[in-house]
Amino acid sequence: MTGSFQDAEDLVQETLLRAWSARDRYDPTRASVRTWLYRIATNACLTALDGRARRPLPSGLGAPGDDPCAPLAPAPDVPWLQPFPDGRYDVDARAELRLAWVAAVQLLPARQRAVLILRDVLAFTAAEVADQLDTTVAAVNSALQRARSTLAAGPADTLREPDDPRQRAAVDRYLAAFEAADVPALVGLLAEDAVLEMPPVALWFRGPVAYGAFMERVFRLRGAHWLTRPARANGQPAFAAYAREGGRHRLHSLQVLDLADGRITRNTVFTDPATLRAFDLPETIR
Repeated sequence: MTGSFQDAEDLVQETLLRAWSARDRYDPTRASVRTWLYRIATNACLTALDGRARRPLPSGLGAPGDDPCAPLAPAPDVPWLQPFPDGRYDVDARAELRLAWVAAVQLLPARQRAVLILRDVLAFTAAEVADQLDTTVAAVNSALQRARSTLAAGPADTLREPDDPRQRAAVDRYLAAFEAADVPALVGLLAEDAVLEMPPVALWFRGPVAYGAFMERVFRLRGAHWLTRPARANGQPAFAAYAREGGRHRLHSLQVLDLADGRITRNTVFTDPATLRAFDLPETIR
């Protein structure tokens, strides 16, 4: 709902506090505990989202950049979308958590967002959702139709399952090329319209030429000696990148990959310290 891992953790606590305070009013003849808790959670989210701006990725804010040497100035005033650390929870790598889907959901009004998640992700019935939102089944069905229509207007879903051999092989090749600072090899693994974006920097690039030129800059500025550690975020393959500093390698970024047909279609690079802390990554490795 929020597009923020930190906000989600806070809202879980708020949900449990509200449930504890209202425990004497829970009626098991009206709803299961699960339905009752999700009603509380949904309303906590709707309250939190009231008046807030959506959480975007850089590619959702403007045109791609054309200068790989442009200043990398963070935009701290933008409430950026945050990744979800799979390793901390059993999420079964659901496709509904992928970054592109969560980013698209942010475009929906809050109640449409709630209906879509309750119906299509959590599989509540229209009647249960109507009860949770104090509305009618007809209103729920109408909101769901509008939400699905908005999402259908976006890019087609070409995400492969995490255990797909072709996907695993492509990720392994990408990590090997990254550690070797081999830009031609990296570019050779990209789709024609591959995107590279780096919140909290608003700048982003599209296409292998721009992607490769920017990576040349990275390796020129930060050196060609990198190490990586596999990770998972939003049910997607990811890796922590470590740049060499002195005799150690220091954490530089968490990079989340989208793939289709054995090619990298998007690399979302997160460098915000709060985001990196959520993944419990070591600060340095040898």
